[in-house]
Amino acid sequence: MNPSAPIRVIVVDDDPMVITGIRGILQAADDIEVVGSAASGEEAIEKAALHYPDVVLMDIRMPGIGGIDATERLVNSTRPPKVVALTSMDSDDHLFRALEAGANGYLLKDIGPVELAIAVRRVHAGESILAPRSMRQLIAKVTSSADHRLQREAAQLLAALTDKELEIAELVSEGLSNQEIAERTFMSQATVKTHLNRINIKLDTDNRVRIATMVVRAQKI
Repeated sequence: MNPSAPIRVIVVDDDPMVITGIRGILQAADDIEVVGSAASGEEAIEKAALHYPDVVLMDIRMPGIGGIDATERLVNSTRPPKVVALTSMDSDDHLFRALEAGANGYLLKDIGPVELAIAVRRVHAGESILAPRSMRQLIAKVTSSADHRLQREAAQLLAALTDKELEIAELVSEGLSNQEIAERTFMSQATVKTHLNRINIKLDTDNRVRIATMVVRAQKI
């Protein structure tokens, strides 16, 4: 991958006005190129095979093959893009299903222009992202039951972290990005990524949502 090449994006939505708006926002960024758009899940799969995007912004609710099924097919393709689920509905059900299908992020369509471009960059860099209130919803849902066994297991795993790793895990649970964590802890983003890799190994997790869930569970003891 050429680090200087723009991030190639496909926008998928059955509302042409949404596509036009998102395309306009992203094309204003020098490091992002919208290489195609699609109005259905079927068309998204076809366009991805044609353009090989780095990131697909995927509407969840569409006729035919919906966004969730299209996401699952894309992430299991030969050259899988990162997929960010987009929806106007703040729904637990859609959130869970999108993440289970392999989405790397979940954002609401009312996200601001600057935040949208930042989200594309973060996902392309390997981060998983959630709209802040979606992150809170997901963690609240997952940790709502008073399962003392899971809470103890989470606490035991977190006990294996160093003080710095625990601090970073707690900042992840607050929804902070790598850049925000780096600024808060006076470290470089590369150092933050190194710590996150170690945290994932120690906690047997593979994304930020699971790290955050572990932290919240342990706090409930």
